[in-house]
Amino acid sequence: MRSHALRVAVALPFLTSCWDQPWPRPAAVPFEQFAVEHQEWRDGRRSRLVASGSGPVLWIGLWELQQGATALGADSTLPIVLPASDSPRLVGTLHRSGQEVRFETAPGGGATVLLADSTPVDGSLTLHSDRTDSVTVLVLGSLRLRLHGERGTDRLWLRVWDEELPARETFTLPDEFPLDTNWWVAARFREYAEPRDFRVVDVVGGPQEFSSPGELIFRVGQQEHRLVAFASSTSTDFFVIFRDSTAATTTYELGRYLHVPFADEDGWTAIDFNRAYNPPCVFTAYSTCALPPPENRLALAVQAGEKRGH
Repeated sequence: MRSHALRVAVALPFLTSCWDQPWPRPAAVPFEQFAVEHQEWRDGRRSRLVASGSGPVLWIGLWELQQGATALGADSTLPIVLPASDSPRLVGTLHRSGQEVRFETAPGGGATVLLADSTPVDGSLTLHSDRTDSVTVLVLGSLRLRLHGERGTDRLWLRVWDEELPARETFTLPDEFPLDTNWWVAARFREYAEPRDFRVVDVVGGPQEFSSPGELIFRVGQQEHRLVAFASSTSTDFFVIFRDSTAATTTYELGRYLHVPFADEDGWTAIDFNRAYNPPCVFTAYSTCALPPPENRLALAVQAGEKRGH
C-alpha cells in the first residue's frame, strides 16, 4: 500500500529526526498503480455519497429542533413538512427537552412508523442522535428520519432522506483535475504541547468544535505551508478542512476536505491532494458542513482533487 511505501521512503533517511535535511518525497509508485488505487478511492466515494443515511445525495430535508413540541407530516402548515407520497397529514410530534428528544405518534394511527428493524413505533419513543453509538432511525415509507447532532454544540436537527430518490442511480461525481503524483507530498507532523480546540463556522451559521493535536507542514516548490489537522480519540486518520486559491475559479468556493494518514514514529506522513473532495453542501442544501478555519486558507493553487459540483 502507498502508506507503507511512504514509511520506507521517508523514515529511513530521517532516523535522527532532523528537520533541517532536504525535504523527502514519498516512495516512487508506478503511475498505473497510483491511478488504479485512485480510481478505487473514487468508486468508494461515489458509493458513500449515495449510501443510506450518510449519503448527502439522498438527503431531502433538515430542520433545527427548538425546545418544546414540533409536529411533522404532509400538512403544509406544520413546522416540518414531509412529502405527501410517504406521509399522512400528521405523522407525530417531536418533543425536545434539553438534549432529549421524544417522538410521539399521531393519535388515531394515521401513519405507519417503523424502526430500522421493522418494529412498529406505537406511542412514545426516545430518539438517539447520530452522535451516539445507538442512533435511532425512523422509517416512513421510503423516507428515513434521524436526529443529527453537532460537534461541541447543543444544536439538534431532524434529517430526512429518501431511499428511492432517483438521483441514487443517476448520480455522477464532479470532475477532477488530472491525476498528478506531484500533488502527493511528504508532510511532517508538528504536535502541539496540548491539543487545541477550534471553533469553526458552518453553512448554517453556527459554530462546530474540532480538536487538533497538531499541524501538518509540507512544501510545494521551495515554499512551506501548514495545515491544522483535526483528530479525536477515536479517529483513524487526520481530517483537514482547507481552502486554496483555486476556490476563486475551479474548486468549491467554500473549501474542500481531505483525510491524511497519521504520522509514523519519526513524525512523517504524506498528503495526497488528488483526494481532496467536496463537502456535503456541494450535493445538498440540507447539510451543516463545517468550513475551513482561517489557519487553513492556503496561499497556493492546489490543482488537484475534485472540482466544483455540477
